[in-house]
Amino acid sequence: MMSNEIIDKADKVMARTYKRSPVVFVKGRGCKLWDSEGRAYTDFVAGIAVCNLGHAHPRVAKALSVQAETLFHVSNLYYTVPQTELAAWLTEHSFADRVFFCNSGAEANEAAIKISRKYFSDKGETVRYRIIAMEKSFHGRTMATLSATGQDKIKKGFDPVLEGFDFVPFNDTEALRKKIGPSTCAVLLEPIQGEGGVRCPEPGYLEAVRQICNESGTLLIFDEIQTGIGRTGTLFAYEQFGVEPDIMTLAKALGNGLPIGAMLTREHIAESFGPGAHASTFGGTPVITAASLETMKTISEENILDHCKTIGAYFKEKLISLKDRHEVIEDVRGMGLLLGMKLKIKGESVVKACMEKGFVINCIQDDILRFIPPLIIGKSETDSLIACLDEMLKG
Repeated sequence: MMSNEIIDKADKVMARTYKRSPVVFVKGRGCKLWDSEGRAYTDFVAGIAVCNLGHAHPRVAKALSVQAETLFHVSNLYYTVPQTELAAWLTEHSFADRVFFCNSGAEANEAAIKISRKYFSDKGETVRYRIIAMEKSFHGRTMATLSATGQDKIKKGFDPVLEGFDFVPFNDTEALRKKIGPSTCAVLLEPIQGEGGVRCPEPGYLEAVRQICNESGTLLIFDEIQTGIGRTGTLFAYEQFGVEPDIMTLAKALGNGLPIGAMLTREHIAESFGPGAHASTFGGTPVITAASLETMKTISEENILDHCKTIGAYFKEKLISLKDRHEVIEDVRGMGLLLGMKLKIKGESVVKACMEKGFVINCIQDDILRFIPPLIIGKSETDSLIACLDEMLKG
């Protein structure tokens, strides 16, 4: 089928929950995508910070294929080897003692919300159920996670949202200190706000949040769905700041394109998730966890993190040089390969122009170009995009 035939057919049968670009991708390899007409594109979106190892990575594809020929699914009423090995790998490389697997970032955040409330309920502190989240945050689109999201546009049309969530500005420790009260059970935040505009924490902010939580006996939840799995140059973003959470959520790049989420926590908190407290039919199936484990091993063994730090610094420097040459650029921000460039105009036209030139980029909050390529992106691909942006921003 030609692209227009696929697009016409999709528009007739699929829910219109996405504003899709008029392109049909049929193949990917590394940092390249090809559409149904055979045209190649360099990918600076990576499935929205998902394909950190790029498309069709051979190690991940082989692990998936081998497991698919062995065992697909038996339910979480039984033990399986890939799930156990992935959980062990994650706990060995993080602050956590226990892992709960699910299918997505929203589900991981749901688990974090539930266990936070359950933990205090089990202690007899039933009044402690409220969660403080950040303005401009994004935590998902289920009823609980959109209720925890600090963006009104996400909640529009879904009132009444769930009760029990309070909001304070990101990077404002005094507002957080004032908001925490006897009914607060947890503080939920992204170490770097992704959908909220690639907004980084100010120096000392996360350390102050950790201290406030310690003083008030409040749990600290880090949503690392976008920042985790090497995106900032360390396996988890919390390592950049030397601040450990009590609970962490992962998804996106954890499966390098396959649907998996995870909620990680410490032993004394995990005790509140006993049999029957929470569940997921497809959470951590053998096929998905085999591919995810190979993803984690590849990132660890093939110098991906150091490359991300190096190329991320190079990329950011090039974006800053663009800012120096173009008045239309207001700011450059981010860390590793989670980078944003705020414009003084809407960014949709830039995204479209880049697509026409063979580059896939992303715009958030109307005026912020977000660059979240595979962590294997090189200098040559980066230079080509910079040259493309330089040329089009002249107009």
